Amino acid sequence: QMQLVESGGGLVQAGGSLRLSCVGSGRTFRPGAMAWFRQPPGKEREFVAAISDISWRSGGRTTYADSVKGRFTIFGDNTRDTVYLQMNSLKPEDTAVYYCATGRTTSTWPAEYDYWGQGTQVAVSS
Repeated sequence: QMQLVESGGGLVQAGGSLRLSCVGSGRTFRPGAMAWFRQPPGKEREFVAAISDISWRSGGRTTYADSVKGRFTIFGDNTRDTVYLQMNSLKPEDTAVYYCATGRTTSTWPAEYDYWGQGTQVAVSS
């Protein structure tokens, strides 16, 4: 019943921008938190950003990995059950498959999230 679909990935040059979208569906879609993770080629999945459901409805609590602070922004559109990741000033090291996930509370640990999307590829060229 809970489904997440990411979109918005693609190929971009360093310094460019992309906006990723994660659309939730199902009558049970009311997560306590949503997050973005990424998995670079040959590396383990890593935390990017998270937002509480209260925050994406009315603004509030967000958290970011140090590597993306000041460049990425997570925000939501409750009317569309959608969470976004705005990525600016992209670097080659941002290249990864990006995943949307839902959980009870914000966390940097992937195991604390219960539902995941299929991922969307982001490639940043130098």
